[in-house]
Amino acid sequence: MQADERQRRILARARANGRVDVGDVAAELDVAPETVRRDLKLLDQHGLVRRTHGGAVPVETAGYETGLAYRATSHLPEKRRIARAAADRLGDAETVFIDEGFTPQLVAESLPTDRPLTVVTASLPAAAALSSTPSVTVLLLGGRLRGHTLATVDHWVLRMLGEMVIDLAYIGANGISREHGLTTPDPAVGAVKAKAVAVSRRRVFAGVHTKFGVSSFSRFADIADFEAIVTDTGLSTADGQRYAVLGPKVVRV
Repeated sequence: MQADERQRRILARARANGRVDVGDVAAELDVAPETVRRDLKLLDQHGLVRRTHGGAVPVETAGYETGLAYRATSHLPEKRRIARAAADRLGDAETVFIDEGFTPQLVAESLPTDRPLTVVTASLPAAAALSSTPSVTVLLLGGRLRGHTLATVDHWVLRMLGEMVIDLAYIGANGISREHGLTTPDPAVGAVKAKAVAVSRRRVFAGVHTKFGVSSFSRFADIADFEAIVTDTGLSTADGQRYAVLGPKVVRV
């Protein structure tokens, strides 16, 4: 098997399963583990995967994006801790934007229920999670529904957001880096996120450590736009300090 074909198969497996293990791939392709490691290093250099201990995970690009089913099972304990810590930053906000994605959905579920809140979201799962909470008024942004993430996009969403002033936005991203800021694969999604950032007085990013150092296709915000970055301890203290130099408070839980 030629190297390029082997690398295509490794990438396809990573995207189908959410990760690859060096030993498993080596056995499946009948090659040495060192060969797989070299392939993963090359795929990492091309920005298609990110190396992990013993394997790699796929990086989301303009042509590839993980779905909610995978996101709901990946790093779940960390995402729950992040969501609780992000919700604790609510302060005196009365109007809140909840971004699409599984971690923002967990933030929505972690918001207090003992006070009135108005929650604006393009995410059907987030809206559904809050729909039975008497103290929360949910405003669901209408538009074209993306089946991959069950969230709405396009000009209808942007028009509605443009008429609002929101106290606090909880934003997710497919990648966050000091060089390129916050990014996402789909420009339509990026436009919604950018508008939410623009109309909100305060912004908090919530995301697991695997998002850091990753850049996707569509850039929608700068690190300095955020008052806080909430992540898990998989992001090293040193890396957290590097992001904090750019403005936001970095919270590792």
